[in-house]
Amino acid sequence: GSLSLSSFLPSLPPSSFLISPVSPPGAGDQALFTSLYTPLAQQLPREPMEWRRSYGRAPKMIHLEANFVQFKEELLPKEGNKALLTFPFLHIYWTDCCDTEVYKASVRDNMMRWQGKLRLHGSADWVIVVVETSDAKKKNKTNILPRSSLVDKIHQIKICVVLSDPLQDSSRSQESWSAFLLKLRTLLLMSFTQNLGRFEDDMRTLREKRNQPGWSFCDYFMVQEELAFVFEMLQQFEEALLQYDELDALFTQYVLNFGAGDGVNWLGSFCSPVKSWTGLLLRRPIDMEKRDGIQRGQASLLELRSYLFCRQCTLLIFLQRPWEVTQRALELLHNCVQELCLLEVSMLEGALDCWVFLSCLEVLHRIEGCCDQAQLEANVSHTVGLWAYATDKLKSLGYMCGLVSEKGPLSLELNRTVDLLAGLGDEKAETVHSLQSPYKKLKEALSSVEAFERHYLELSHAAVEMYRAIGRMRSAQLIGKSLAEFYMRKGDPELAESFLQNALRSYVSEGWSLPVTHTRKQMAECQKLLGKTENYLQTSALLAGDANLTDEERIHFCQEILTFANQSTDSKGKQPKVALSMSSFAQLKQLQFRPATATVHSGTALQVELCLLSLMPVAVPLEQLAASVHLNLEQGGTNGKTRGPQSRPYPGTVLFPLANSSGMPPSAACPSLELEEIQDRSPLDPHTLNSTGMVCKNTHLVMRRHDSSPSPDTPNLVSPVPVVMDDGAKVLMSGDVTLLPGNNSIVFSSQELGTYTLRQLCATVGQVQFVLPHISPLVQYEVYSQEPQLTVEPLTDQLLAGLPQRAKVRLQTGHYTVKKGDALQLTNIDSMPVLTSSSCPATILNSTAEHVGESVLFIQSSEKVTCISLPPTPPYHTLEFQLEVLCVIPSDPVWPENQRLTNGEIRHRNIFCHCLCHCLCPQMSIDCPWSIYSTPISLTFYIPFKAKHSLLSAGNRKYIQVCLQNVSDVNFHLMDQRLTEKHQESSLELQSLNTKAQQLVCSKQSVYCVWDVRWKENMPLCLQCVFSASFSSASEEVSSFKPYHYEFQLERVTTLYSVRAEIMPAAGEQNCHSGSLCGLEMSITRLAEPEDNEDDGETEEVCSTKLMYEVADSSNSWVVYGRSSGLVSMPADANANHRVQVELMPLFAGHLPFPDIKVFKYLPPSANSTSQPDTDGCVENDTLSLLDRPLDDQGDTASIRSRGSVHSVGSGEQQSRGLPMPRLEPFNPGQVFNHSQGCQVLVLPSTDDHVLEINAT
Repeated sequence: GSLSLSSFLPSLPPSSFLISPVSPPGAGDQALFTSLYTPLAQQLPREPMEWRRSYGRAPKMIHLEANFVQFKEELLPKEGNKALLTFPFLHIYWTDCCDTEVYKASVRDNMMRWQGKLRLHGSADWVIVVVETSDAKKKNKTNILPRSSLVDKIHQIKICVVLSDPLQDSSRSQESWSAFLLKLRTLLLMSFTQNLGRFEDDMRTLREKRNQPGWSFCDYFMVQEELAFVFEMLQQFEEALLQYDELDALFTQYVLNFGAGDGVNWLGSFCSPVKSWTGLLLRRPIDMEKRDGIQRGQASLLELRSYLFCRQCTLLIFLQRPWEVTQRALELLHNCVQELCLLEVSMLEGALDCWVFLSCLEVLHRIEGCCDQAQLEANVSHTVGLWAYATDKLKSLGYMCGLVSEKGPLSLELNRTVDLLAGLGDEKAETVHSLQSPYKKLKEALSSVEAFERHYLELSHAAVEMYRAIGRMRSAQLIGKSLAEFYMRKGDPELAESFLQNALRSYVSEGWSLPVTHTRKQMAECQKLLGKTENYLQTSALLAGDANLTDEERIHFCQEILTFANQSTDSKGKQPKVALSMSSFAQLKQLQFRPATATVHSGTALQVELCLLSLMPVAVPLEQLAASVHLNLEQGGTNGKTRGPQSRPYPGTVLFPLANSSGMPPSAACPSLELEEIQDRSPLDPHTLNSTGMVCKNTHLVMRRHDSSPSPDTPNLVSPVPVVMDDGAKVLMSGDVTLLPGNNSIVFSSQELGTYTLRQLCATVGQVQFVLPHISPLVQYEVYSQEPQLTVEPLTDQLLAGLPQRAKVRLQTGHYTVKKGDALQLTNIDSMPVLTSSSCPATILNSTAEHVGESVLFIQSSEKVTCISLPPTPPYHTLEFQLEVLCVIPSDPVWPENQRLTNGEIRHRNIFCHCLCHCLCPQMSIDCPWSIYSTPISLTFYIPFKAKHSLLSAGNRKYIQVCLQNVSDVNFHLMDQRLTEKHQESSLELQSLNTKAQQLVCSKQSVYCVWDVRWKENMPLCLQCVFSASFSSASEEVSSFKPYHYEFQLERVTTLYSVRAEIMPAAGEQNCHSGSLCGLEMSITRLAEPEDNEDDGETEEVCSTKLMYEVADSSNSWVVYGRSSGLVSMPADANANHRVQVELMPLFAGHLPFPDIKVFKYLPPSANSTSQPDTDGCVENDTLSLLDRPLDDQGDTASIRSRGSVHSVGSGEQQSRGLPMPRLEPFNPGQVFNHSQGCQVLVLPSTDDHVLEINAT
């Protein structure tokens, strides 16, 4: 539906479109129209019409509502009249004439006169409506004019529409009405569109003339507002709002140009003094008073802005956008303040604040009227700005009118209050009955001190709660700071302190430098009034070092501190000390040690140089500057222990991080700005620069809110952290120091023994102490005392036994001074003699390992001691020289403890490796002149050789082989290898089979030596032999051979049995064939007889009558058929023989090795021997023991069930019952000789010619 303007603009016609339906008397039928008016007015706006506009604007659906008035010539538009609201868009001539005579006599002439008047005034939009009724036709049947003739005659003149029986309820009547209304709507919309287009063109033409003399903004305002009225009438509120926004932008541009020096004449009327500041009035859709003032050109700037915003507010509410009203209102109020300044409009002081205050509350009341409480609470972020602005303006009014001072307003301030209230005028009728109207609130607030305080606190707390509710803590704290100023003016600093604390805490934590400085000044004033001396001095120190203040202000606060510091003692004679944080007074920039290692020995002074940056604007004399140090007990110094210098993580200089000059903590430092230049160039000429600017790329980081909870160690808060001095701590002190502005250097010295950590720094100025409670990073220095230390180190990676080796002797004197005549006495030991010479050179080094001198040591040796005379050496120096020693290789092998029996005897074995323990650690003691105790020295020598022996047999003949392996990295010459008996008691002869007298043994290589063992009588049960050789280093120019001995022992080496085997082909064959059975004939012969003089153990061996044999193939070339093992009963006679036959099958053709044959001693259950023979040694024999075979190599042996050095034959049940079981025991190496070991037999392939096996690779 459409919207009538009658409720907005009473002086204008009450409808949307103006239509003249009838003519004066004699020119139309007024009675006819009156009868049709009601259905016509009702049915016209029911159906919407599509409105298409020019310039590509989108079509819209609108409802047409017309205002019908009687035709009068004075209503026709005159020349130059461009009003749309009073413009008749369509003229209608109504007639029901159906008589020819009547038409000719009067209707035609009347119609022509009507058309002539319209043409005279340029009105071309008209239509003739002919109403046909049945009654009229009946009355004039004789002279009735045919319908077609009358209509044709009228069509010759202009548009004609026929309406048939409009007052009857028939289908014909309805169709006639529908056609008529559609035609009427179409004509009316066409006329409106054409006239609206002409109006817009005229309006644009008028706007283009704005730079011509005589152009008036007020006249143009009324023209464009009329267009806005039309759009509002059509319910096109967006279009209407756009017209007012264009007017707003146009006026704003003119004001800005005026401020830039480009003024226009019509702006003079808006520069007139403002005499009324009633504020916005949003309760009327149209403020006719202000509109009349604009139309007459007599409106002030505030009246124009008020009326314009009132119309915008009305349209925004129609559009259901109330929160945009608040946004625009806040912009309007701020812009008006600036425009008044640009136009230099004179106003009474405080009048603008009254206008802003009233306008803020009026907008808020208007929004509250169109929104419910839930909507208001959900959109606090849109209204809180107006609450805060109103609060600020009310505070300004209170200051101007003397309502905030302790004494109340003065006469001048009372007169100003009266003048401000007079400018408000009378309250508007719309708000007279409202108890909470802005007018009443302002008038009441300015009436008394108590009322002002009540209203101001109410607004302030409401704004603070709103800001906190939406998370805008900075804005809330800003209002809190304003409350603090209010309480300070009221003389109540105690209430102001809490607000200032909250604001300052937030500014400090977020790094806002200038707000911190300003708030801190207010805080200092508050603390001074409250008598909080310590807090005031701390704040004064921060302000004195704040670079944001002027030099005069900084000197003032610095003088406040010095004045307090120089006060006399109190009444009790005790001078109080106030401890403050040093970070606001001075900053520790750098610390430097001399020497750079921060470590000196006792008797030497350590210097510590501090670089302090004084933040004070003037020179400050200090009574003393002290550095508190802490002794680290766990690191020596007072507990009797001593130690040498320790390495430091810093090279003598320590740099400390500096805070900014305003005392902001490092965590609150804002990130650096990332700025980028932007340029706006002309699209026509790229070289023409229209504008340029800077944009911040990291605004989200710079403007973000940081954590407002500060660290407890931050010294920049309003309530400083209490500074505690270490009681009883040792201090490094420097007196009578004057700190100049900028960098200062202070030097401390320390000679006390111990390791110290710098903890605190304290600067004393009279009664004030500035303390740095923690020095970070951790800084330590050390004054140490070191006992003399004597060490002996090898010059090479390994010391070799048996050869002369050189070792370095290092003497660190520590605190001891080596005097002339001091000597070292080395106790001589046989295993490591010192190869002495008359003298040797020595080198003297200082504590930094720099060469400072050389000397010659004199060495004297006796049978028991070797004396080394030392040259004079100062403390904390190092004396180095070299000694040559020789470690003798012992003849007996060095047996580890696990190789000895329980009775202490060495376990003997036939094959032995000399290098079970191939290192020697001889120890010697040295007597030093600075100690009554001997210093033990131990060196590790490695034996260069590893020796092992083995026994070889060939029937009854025996051979001894010795393998000598060079395990060192040195090449040696080896000569004179010998093997002898240790005691020479038997008739044993050892004949060497070695041909080379001297040979080279390279590193990691071995030499084998063999001797033939012959004896004239019986072979002894035990052979004790000694292998000896001479060796020298191959790198020596002059060879000096040193002896090497290796002792070993062989037991039970006599051959007891011999085994012979022969493989025979199958009967009738000359050779064995693969896949065919062959026969293995095995012969076991006893070679020794039992003798009466043999001991029990030997007799038991010789007289054993049962042997266990086993045939097995380790090469997987044979398959044993039948039994592969069995028991053999041997007679006790010498040369007794036993033969065994076993069937075999060769698996492959070729020369195949004989299968393995093994013989064991079979000990029946009645055997007395319960001792377990030694079988865990290194065994080397002609045969392979069954015990050493893997489980899967035992074949189908049925008589052997267990493994071990001694095998028990029997069932598991018998063993579990503890019954005596038979056992198998292997023979010692050399006791059984296998003649067939290493023999091969020729095996031919099978004679099957049909099978051919081919291996292709």
